[in-house]
This record gives sequence, C-alpha cells and structure tokens, in this order.
Amino acid sequence: MASLTVRTPDGKTRTVNLLKRITSIGRGEDNDIKLEDPRVPDNAIHIVFDGSRYQVGSHGVTFEVNGKRRDEHQLQPNDVIRVGECELCFGAAAAPMAEPALSPTKAKSDSLNPDAHTSEVPGVPGRELAALRRLTAFSAKLMGSYDLDKILESLMDEAIEVTRADKGFLILMENNELRVKTARNISKENIEDAVERVSDSIVAKVVKSQKPLIIADALDDPELGASESVVNLKLLSVMCAPLMHKGELFGLIYVGNDRLVNRFEQKSLDTLTIFAAHASLILQNAMLVNDLKLDNAELRRKLEDNRYGDIVGACPGMRDVYKRIDKIALTDISVLITGETGTGKELIAREIHRRSPRQKGPFVTINCGAIPENLLESELFGHVKGAFTGAVATKQGKFQAAIGGSLFLDEIGEMPLQLQVKLLRALQEKVVYKVGDNRGEPVDIRVVAATNKVLEDEVRKSTFREDLYYRLNVVTLKLPPLRDRGEDLLVLGKFFLQKYSKEFGSKARGFTPSATIAMKKYSWPGNIRELENRIKKAVVLADKPLLGPDDLDLRPENLEPIMALAQAKEEFQKRYINEVLERNNGNRTKTAKDLGVDPRTIFRHLERLEAERNGRPHPPDDAEELA
Repeated sequence: MASLTVRTPDGKTRTVNLLKRITSIGRGEDNDIKLEDPRVPDNAIHIVFDGSRYQVGSHGVTFEVNGKRRDEHQLQPNDVIRVGECELCFGAAAAPMAEPALSPTKAKSDSLNPDAHTSEVPGVPGRELAALRRLTAFSAKLMGSYDLDKILESLMDEAIEVTRADKGFLILMENNELRVKTARNISKENIEDAVERVSDSIVAKVVKSQKPLIIADALDDPELGASESVVNLKLLSVMCAPLMHKGELFGLIYVGNDRLVNRFEQKSLDTLTIFAAHASLILQNAMLVNDLKLDNAELRRKLEDNRYGDIVGACPGMRDVYKRIDKIALTDISVLITGETGTGKELIAREIHRRSPRQKGPFVTINCGAIPENLLESELFGHVKGAFTGAVATKQGKFQAAIGGSLFLDEIGEMPLQLQVKLLRALQEKVVYKVGDNRGEPVDIRVVAATNKVLEDEVRKSTFREDLYYRLNVVTLKLPPLRDRGEDLLVLGKFFLQKYSKEFGSKARGFTPSATIAMKKYSWPGNIRELENRIKKAVVLADKPLLGPDDLDLRPENLEPIMALAQAKEEFQKRYINEVLERNNGNRTKTAKDLGVDPRTIFRHLERLEAERNGRPHPPDDAEELA
C-alpha cells in the first residue's frame, strides 16, 4: 500500500494511506486529503492508481515534484510533491518524513508505546494506526517475494501479531476444495494436525457469505455454539476473513484465541479485513509467478520429451515423420517433403542431413520459386566467364557447393519446365554443366526437395515432369498442418514466447486462458511460421506478463466461421476418403471396400475433386453416401 506523508506550513506532519483508485487533494472539505494552506485551491491535484502505478495530475494548478514544475508525473518512492507551501512525500510504505532525532530515553519510551507518533491522524486510534503502518511496510516488503511457502508463513505470522491472536490458519482453494496451507502459533511455529483445529462450521459460513466474521465467544454463540467442531475444539474468540480475487473467493484467513472470550473487537476485524485485502494481492502475485515458473519447468520437460533434434513437436503425425527420418537418413535415397507453407520443411531437411553420414559436409539450400527463371540455372549449376551479359567471372553453382553434403531444393514445384529437364539429367548422371560450358563436373550430393503443391496434380496439368517427380519422390515425408497437431500448438507457442521474451527482454511470460482457447480455435493458415511471427510481434509490444487474444490479433472475427452441420459432414467425408486413398496408394477398389461403399462413390469423389481443381461444375451427386 502506498502512502503520502503530508507536512503543512505550520509544521504538522501526518501520513495518509492511498486506499482509493483516485485520491483528491486540496483545501476543500470534500477532498480525500485536505491541505490547511490558503495558497492551495479547493481542488488542487489528484493521484490515480491504475493497479500498478501511481500518477499525479492537477486541476490546472501548478505543482512541483522534486523541485521541478510538472503537469503530471508518475510517482516513485520518496518523490516530494509541493503544492502551495505544503509538501507531500510519496512512499511505497507509510512512514513519516524525517523528524528531529529523539533522545535515547524518549526513543525507548516511544518504542514501548504503540500510540507514539500516531496521534496526529484524526479519528484513528494509535494502536490501529500503528498496525496499519506496520501492515503497509510488511506488504511492500513481500510484494517483491515469490517464494510461496515463505510468503504463506510470513503472512500468517503477521496476521497473528496484528490481530493479537494466538494461532492462525491460511486456507486456499485447490481443485474446488479448501485446504489448510499454513498453520502457525504465536511463537511462529507450525501447528501439527492443522485440519483438525479449524471449525468447519465457521469456515462454511464465511465461504457462503463471502464476508468477514467475528465471534466473541464461539461456545456461547446462538448459531454456532451447538456446532460439533466448535464444541470439540472448545473455541472461544475467532475471526475469519475471505481472500478474494476478481469477485471470486480463493481462500480464507482464520485466526483464533482459545484462552480468552471477547479477545477480538470490531476494529480487530477491520484490521484483519484490510490485511486480507493486502494478502490477496500478495498471494495472487506470488501464485502467478509460481504458476509461470511451473509452466516454464513443464515446458522444458515437454521440450525434452517432444524435441527431435531442433524440431519441436510430438503429435502422432510428427512421430511418424521422425520414424521415417531415422530409417532414411543413413541412406542417400531422394526425399520429397510435402506440406502446407510454414510447416517447417527446411527444418526437416536439415534434420535428415544432420543424422546422415554427410553431416560434416555442407547443407546448401535454394528456393526455386524465389529466383527469376533466367538466373535459376546459373544459381543451380554455375556459369563460366562470358556465358551471358554480366558474367564477368566463372561462378560455382549450388550443386558444386553441396559436394559431400546435401542440397535442399525448396519449392521445387515452382521450377520452370525447361529447367526440370536439366535437373533430371543432373540427378540421373550425377554430373552438372555450367552455363556456357560443355564439360561436365561430377557431383556427389544428396538431394532433398520440398513443395507445398500437390505434384501429382501438377503432373496431370503438365506443369511438372512425371519422370522428375518419380526421381525426387522415392520417399515422401508429409508434414501435418499446425491445426492438426494437437498439443504441439501450445508447446510451440510457449517455446517461441520463452525464446523471444529472453531475446527482447520482454516482461511477457505466458498466455491468458482466453488466448489459449483462441489459439486452439484459429486454423493457422500460415502454420508454424505464422505462429512464430504473431508471438514475436506480441512479445515486442507487450506491457504485461500475460498475452491475451488481442495481443496475438486473434479476435473473434479472425477465427474460422462455424460451418453448418451438413457442410462439416461433407468436409470430413472428403478428407477421410482422401486419407484412405492415400493409405491405399490410390487404389480406388480397395478404398471402396475398406469404406464399405460402392466403387462408383470413390470415382465420383475423385471426379468432384478434379472439377474443383480445374474450376469446372461438379458432376451431379448420386443418392448413395458413405455409411
């Protein structure tokens, strides 16, 4: 709790806790802090608390902070605000401004008197003011601590002391059940058998009402005196206050004294209620940090379990890919990697190279769709000096650069037809010819190709050579889209969040529950690349520890629209037939038999797919459907 220590021109000093979201300050009677100074307007300045920071602003009045004129200012501990002839010192803990040193005798006397130096605040008894000041200092101290066990013990010890109880229990909600997390006595020792020392009836009453409760003599209480727990425990004085967060009860502070009746008064309950409000903030802060630590520990464990080299993910589809890599990496067999854009095809190619006998050789990549057609041949095979305008020197191509290693041909489906012929020749003969040279150069390389196109369709459309397709497609690795990878989505999201938070020094540490739901609902057309870029942007712009849907630009309008049930069934049927066809290597008769349908159903399905690809009208549907 923050505070202002106010010194007026007559030399009087008092400390006021900033309990409200907006605190008004001025000479008028209706201000939260009234300043007895004729130079101060009725409404001078105000202090606004937004949940984490205190900001001072004016109502058109000139004020100073640390000797400099300001219109507004974000307050820091020990900042001194001057309005008129009044000085207001801002502090994270309520402590009076420096005063003349006391004599040793006076200091000793005051240390024994809790009312010393507190009588300046009108309407607040000295003992209660001392307790509030102590509570403020205690809260400021604990707000920077995240050791949950130590915080629970410290909170309970302080609660016992400020309420003058002789025992206390801190109870938290876990899995919809209340559990005693800490039980302490007046000697700051843990209490054994804590659960048996708490009255279920008292706890139940506070949980139901969500309001603090004080009982002067539990055994004589008309409502609780007959309670089995009260009688068995021989309870006398008891207080219990709820711990609330966003309107929800998440725990209780329960203190008692079994030696005296009427030990607690209403002002004791007021103190405990204020203490519970502070404790709620401290506990939520510590629990959030601890949850993030556990989340990070769980993430590290999952990354170890779900990592395959540099690849993160362990869904069934990716595990199948890993098994195939283990088998093909040790050979020089040609591999075609397929999958939507952004699914990580280059990472897979690198992992094949890293696990192969060629791992010490170079890994060379070329994007066949990013280089102009007239330059692509030179980039692949090299050129000799004078081969074309601008060829001022002989240059090696990617094939020569990859000798002894692996060549990754990304977006192979974009390669022009005339160049496909030369590529096929190079792969068959393992010899390449520079542009402008008729002497062949032998190359010892492994070729891995990738595409986001369906090359079988490109072959049918005559935009990709069938012989080159079969040369490249000895083994196919099909990467599943991110939307089909289940929990991999969240593991990857947390991995990128951790990576970029560290790289950019961001305070972002996790995702809100609504962000997690939105991530699962979104279809991720750009797959892992899109996920990474959205999280990187959110981390850079983040000003809070948890990223929400808006930070990731996952607003409801960006999510996939809900399909009608008939359309959803049709889409599922289409995908399922395609999957079974793929498993049966395109055998239509076996697919129809496996699905229990007439073979004509499969033929009509393929005709409709072909019509969709070519933009033609669908052939008429037959009444027969899948069972």
